[in-house]
Amino acid sequence: MTAALSPAPLNSGEPTGFGGAGSVTLVEGGTFCLSNRLGDVEPGRPHGLFFRDARVVSRWELLVDGHLPEPLSVLSPEAFAARFVLRRPPTAGLADSTLLVVRERVIADGMHEVLTLENMGREPTAVTLELHVDADFVDLFAVKEGRAGHSRAEVTVAEGELLFHDRADRMRGLSVSATVEPSVLPGTLLWRVVVPVGASWQTEITAQPTLGNQRFQAPLAPGEHYGVSAPGRKIAAWRHTATDIAASHPELTQVLRRTESDLGALQIHDDSEESRPFVAAGAPWFMTLFGRDSLLTAWMALPLEVDLALGTLQQLAELQGQSVNPLTEEEPGRIMHEMRRGPAGGLVLGGNIYYGTVDATPLFVMLLAQCHRWGADPEAIRDLLPAADAALNWIEDYGDRDGDGFVEYRRATDRGLVNQGWKDSFDGVNDRQGHIAEAPIALCEVQGYVYSALLARAELAEAFDDPGMAVALRDQAAELRGKFAEQFWLPEQGWYAIALDRGKRRVDALTSNAAHCLWSGIATDEHAAELVQHLSSPAMDSGFGLRTLSSKMGAYNPMSYHCGSVWPHDTAIAVAGLLRYRHVPGAVDLASRLATGLLDAASAFDGRLPELFCGFPRARFATPVPYPTSCSPQAWASAAPLLLVRSFLGLDPDVPNRTITVCPVVPPQWGRITLSALRLGPITVDLEVEGAQVTAARLPDDWQLVTR
Repeated sequence: MTAALSPAPLNSGEPTGFGGAGSVTLVEGGTFCLSNRLGDVEPGRPHGLFFRDARVVSRWELLVDGHLPEPLSVLSPEAFAARFVLRRPPTAGLADSTLLVVRERVIADGMHEVLTLENMGREPTAVTLELHVDADFVDLFAVKEGRAGHSRAEVTVAEGELLFHDRADRMRGLSVSATVEPSVLPGTLLWRVVVPVGASWQTEITAQPTLGNQRFQAPLAPGEHYGVSAPGRKIAAWRHTATDIAASHPELTQVLRRTESDLGALQIHDDSEESRPFVAAGAPWFMTLFGRDSLLTAWMALPLEVDLALGTLQQLAELQGQSVNPLTEEEPGRIMHEMRRGPAGGLVLGGNIYYGTVDATPLFVMLLAQCHRWGADPEAIRDLLPAADAALNWIEDYGDRDGDGFVEYRRATDRGLVNQGWKDSFDGVNDRQGHIAEAPIALCEVQGYVYSALLARAELAEAFDDPGMAVALRDQAAELRGKFAEQFWLPEQGWYAIALDRGKRRVDALTSNAAHCLWSGIATDEHAAELVQHLSSPAMDSGFGLRTLSSKMGAYNPMSYHCGSVWPHDTAIAVAGLLRYRHVPGAVDLASRLATGLLDAASAFDGRLPELFCGFPRARFATPVPYPTSCSPQAWASAAPLLLVRSFLGLDPDVPNRTITVCPVVPPQWGRITLSALRLGPITVDLEVEGAQVTAARLPDDWQLVTR
């Protein structure tokens, strides 16, 4: 059996990315490949095969009879596999070609490519194939920022293989081999073949990274189908355990299928005996553990399975800050921002593990309580309670830097991130006139996360027999909510300030951050009613989702990263917040409108929501305009549709109390929503929602289904 890919239902449909227009990204765990639509990794561009945060293939170009083949289509049945359908350029003076060229690629800890030629002409055809290969082993940040420079590889030929070694670090290397032995020259594999009439010719090419003289296992053995590969088995296991979520609305179902595939491919397993899963932030540049991104993605993915969230918490707890280190911004109890393993990982933000984030720490506590409600092993939750308490201690001792009751941030050195909330670009926090806020900065959404974290830990305290702690934490949360309403609300505007700046002045821009205050529940009903009206305006609702910044603000730029663009995860959180306040007039209508716009955008991107896209109004451009350097697939963008579904279902399980609450306000066009094999601790149930009608199959007699 050949390694041919099954017919693919989805086109790759990549938005313009770091690799340029039409770039194709494949991802599996911590490995990713960025190429053009020919399948080529072009030298001089941010293309490549990246393994452990280093580029191990910097050139992978195929020539057919000395020319680039012509692209026909790209099909991607899974996030880790693609089929590039090409043809030999027609002979001069002829319109048609008779030679089909197909490249079928699978990545894992390396890359496997099946190259097939098929002769559709009336006479045998002679073909010369050249595959030009190079490696530079540079850190992915150098590639991202255009600092890659010249090749650092030493190349040799041995026993029909191309061997590359990093001159700067002999521990890193790459081997390239083929099943049909080519003529091998330094940097080139060459085949001269004759393909009979109606016949085909095939070879399988493998690029295997080496580290410390250890050669990693190839993604596929010769002749194997991609479904039996390590990533194929991993995605099959993920689908076996994950809830099957579908809708009678075909576009929504397509998006959910892509979500399931991408989240499965973005999963990484740690090196412990338990092989705990966590999710990488996104391709191409963030294929690593991120505090904020991984936590929010795991939260959104809870309807699929709880193990991903639990594994993420356990991994982050192991890396939780223990001491004070200004270079890495580590502090006791702080949850890390990101991990890097590349050649220059320690030089980028002060260390291989960087802690400069203000929101991951309260999000950690919030997710822990959610895991408990969704049925994670109670003993595993108990084991993580000390980490949650250390996180709350960080909030009080280090997060609140001036003792005013709010958590703020200011980088410890000039190497750290200037902004440490989710809008972490240098200009991500500004006022109505467009002036950039000065640190220390207390973000509105972070106060909401802290409020929610206090309530989450109170819930866990009750569950684990500490009622006194629960009362104290709820009192603390109520005090914070009152102070927040006094200090952050702008009565003359009708929205929350995005932040308090160095002088405790209210940074008064209208932003999507305020919608996070609905999600966390820190907003009062009175304030929520006014906020909903402003979020409903065309200045915030682009027609494809919620803008990060109102078009009426001084810094608005629909083509910017954080000042007017649309981020799917941000819109999904806003929808979840609006539906938390569904009793507020206009909240449900706005939530439905935002969700519809976001799903329409997903359809325009062939079912895969990118990290972000431009915030132009839909009335001006009928399809969403891609953001040039958007990651895709990106974890929390991929998971955003799951949060939409959960929010409109009003799905809130409470496994310890054997209760499932479902309060649907599903948009009519979605039709019937089904969740098959939803695992909630010791039970597995099937839920079906159509309109206001909710049914549950396989629900034990001692469990309760609550609908209202």
